[in-house]
Amino acid sequence: MNVFGVDIGGSGIKGAPVDLERGELAEPRHKVLTPQPATPEQVADSVVEVVEHFNWSGPVGVTFPGVVTGSVIRTAANVDKRWIDTDAGSLLGDRLSLPVTILNDGDAAGVAEMTFGAGKGRQGTVFLLTFGTGIGSALFIDGKLVPNTELGHLELNGHDAEKHASTKAKEDHDLSWHHWAHRVQKYLAHLEMLFSPELFIIGGGVSRKSERFIPLIEGIKAEIVPAELQNNAGIVGAAMTAADHRGGR
Repeated sequence: MNVFGVDIGGSGIKGAPVDLERGELAEPRHKVLTPQPATPEQVADSVVEVVEHFNWSGPVGVTFPGVVTGSVIRTAANVDKRWIDTDAGSLLGDRLSLPVTILNDGDAAGVAEMTFGAGKGRQGTVFLLTFGTGIGSALFIDGKLVPNTELGHLELNGHDAEKHASTKAKEDHDLSWHHWAHRVQKYLAHLEMLFSPELFIIGGGVSRKSERFIPLIEGIKAEIVPAELQNNAGIVGAAMTAADHRGGR
């Protein structure tokens, strides 16, 4: 069974049909740049462009980089603040004339990794962290999701952690892998102090280069592994959630 997934990020919007039996993209994903400013209407235009690229007709799952309750957006850190209190499900559903399910981007990636990837079969406390424009988070207790944690916004050195340790921070400050790994290490140590997880799964686009930085992270008791679905996890998790909401899985 194939269902469409869209992953809205601070820098790019990407999507593809997903094979839910295998947890893989059924076709190569299509990506467009996130419009600036990333207002609801402009982002909706981009989502429509991604979905229509495949002539898709059927349920669509969409991730959002913020807290989502039902289909209403409650926070918007890396997109336009006009998203706050917007019913994204209604907006995108009307624009696409298709059933749309909305969820937090970190949660979507986490659901995919816990089902098909590095977290499959793992019990205890597990974190999926996506490093990109910001830091997305998904927290699982014995395989069950605690939604909308948004722990990229924990305070670290007087600022949101994602301002210090995201991939964007690495690029903006031209940090070496070693220097950036030290920042990630401080962030993981803070999470470990608060939650004592057994496993950190590191996702986002940078997970493709995990060998460049994970071996440099020291002093963390939890196991640290790269995400197996890498930067496709959000698309897969969005499609999974849309199928669940439609009774399709």
